[in-house]
Amino acid sequence: MTTPASLAPLLERFFTQRLMQQRQASPHTISSYRDTFRQFLTFVQQRLHTPPSRLTFEAIEAPLIVAFLDGLEKHGLSVRSRNLRLTALHSFFRYAAFEAPAHSAQIQRVLAIPSKRFTRTLVQFLTRAEVDALLAAPDQHTWSGRRDHAFLLVAVQTGLRVSEMTGLTREDLVLGAGAHVHVIGKDARNAAHPSPDPPSPW
Repeated sequence: MTTPASLAPLLERFFTQRLMQQRQASPHTISSYRDTFRQFLTFVQQRLHTPPSRLTFEAIEAPLIVAFLDGLEKHGLSVRSRNLRLTALHSFFRYAAFEAPAHSAQIQRVLAIPSKRFTRTLVQFLTRAEVDALLAAPDQHTWSGRRDHAFLLVAVQTGLRVSEMTGLTREDLVLGAGAHVHVIGKDARNAAHPSPDPPSPW
């Protein structure tokens, strides 16, 4: 007879070993996955009347996850955000496939839950004149104006996400010959190289 596997230690290893050590996931990804499981565990506790500390892995079946995702949509979550929650859950179950092979059938059913299609919003781009106007807006005679101008200029030159911009530290800046910015992207490290002049419309 197979002893029920506790969910808590498996979930802890997923975050500490899989995401942080093996994949070296960005803080943004880890925070997103953490929030997903926080929502999911709250839902499961309400549905099964079982606190997270007493949950077994066997209890997390595909119908329960589908009910969680459907509930998010009913409360106004977009399809895209719903798919992001599913991505986090899929990632955990792919990890569990190696850690708990005795539950392969259950894991397969969860991994078979499909993402929903959605219409992607067309991204609008700024013209060169709009970029120039944006960069000219901060008052560079003040400290805050120079700060804002530098922030906007780096954003325009590199195309970084807001989370990547706000996550930059002084150590990420390399000045002098071959000046560049070290950036940790969603899953990998890359470098964004600013050029001397604002780019043409992209």
